[in-house]
Amino acid sequence: MRFRRSGPGNGFTEFVAQRSGALFRTAYALTGDVHVAEDLVQEALERACRQWRKAAVADSPEAYVRKVLVNLANDRWRRLSRLGERPGLSGVPETADPRDRLGQVDLRAELIEALLGLPMGMRSVVVLYYLHDLDARQVADVLDISSSAVRSQLARGLAKLRDSVSGAQAPHTPSAAFGGTK
Repeated sequence: MRFRRSGPGNGFTEFVAQRSGALFRTAYALTGDVHVAEDLVQEALERACRQWRKAAVADSPEAYVRKVLVNLANDRWRRLSRLGERPGLSGVPETADPRDRLGQVDLRAELIEALLGLPMGMRSVVVLYYLHDLDARQVADVLDISSSAVRSQLARGLAKLRDSVSGAQAPHTPSAAFGGTK
């Protein structure tokens, strides 16, 4: 997706209007907290705005902003881990908005809680691979790890998710839960 690179705002406003929802879903899947997710998206967009000329000429401005977002989520997780806190699920609406692809899943809260049980790196791999439909190479580029590490983290993460989701059978591919195509 290309955004115009000339004129007022250099396409940043257009980018925000088109992609902020997807960025929010990523942030929410990484944090499990609506308010923290909103803050992470806002901070990622603020940083992207300051560096928009650099982001706009990148192959994918969304990939640039998504990497900032994932790094911010990882930083938050590290900070909370050092303080001995375990981030939990909060701010989950009782009823899902029917337009929210993540909200169309009956086990949404349980899936997010299971994701929060994964280590942050593994969670990032699962979210980027399934929520954003990125391939292993693209996830590796975003997280600055090897493709084989992505595949390993993905396999282990899916096994842990299957084990942790209780009640009804877990979907064989989390993409169905996220509305993706994998």
